[in-house]
Amino acid sequence: MTTITLALSKGRIFDETLPLLAAAGIEVLEDPEKSRKLILATNQPDVRVVLVRATDVPTYVQYGGADLGVTGLDTLIEHGNHGLYQPLDLGIAKCRVSVAVRDDFDYASAVRQGARLRVATKYVAIAREFFAAKGVHVDMIKLYGSMELAPLTGLADAIVDLVSTGNTLKANHLVEVERIMDISSRLVVNQASLKLKQAPIRRLIDAFAQASKA
Repeated sequence: MTTITLALSKGRIFDETLPLLAAAGIEVLEDPEKSRKLILATNQPDVRVVLVRATDVPTYVQYGGADLGVTGLDTLIEHGNHGLYQPLDLGIAKCRVSVAVRDDFDYASAVRQGARLRVATKYVAIAREFFAAKGVHVDMIKLYGSMELAPLTGLADAIVDLVSTGNTLKANHLVEVERIMDISSRLVVNQASLKLKQAPIRRLIDAFAQASKA
């Protein structure tokens, strides 16, 4: 029996992928928030789900640790799209990548005067490309968590981060000053798996495509 392995990250992507799996007749048998297992069985003996960090999904798929995965466009861009087939934008886990600053920082005039900005982000590739296209000089500070702290402590002038409601920014006296790009989650497939397990993977891709349209 050929086993298909799907890489997902816990949280919003996992929750919003479940209805797509259900549409393909696949039910995950355990709740990842309650189970300590990292490999979850489904009601289909030939399909299993592996739980990995969001940033690791493309790596697992690229190197064959998983046949397919669901990951945000932001993660894909940072990973570099090497060796990954991306058949579908699933339209789930939507948010945006934006620039935010302290609400008392005059971003517009800093940019206009050609000031060199210190920018904290974990999305270094996205931020670097955005500011380069604007001709703004930046020093990048790579952080992995709590971006909002960087401008509040004087570590950075601005942050580039994911925003969905903007409530976290408001709560920390930050304002969104530029929207860089809209983000949603993509289905990514290992290219070797696509050749070796073509029929079951195509079936899954088609079911996902139908469900995400609906």
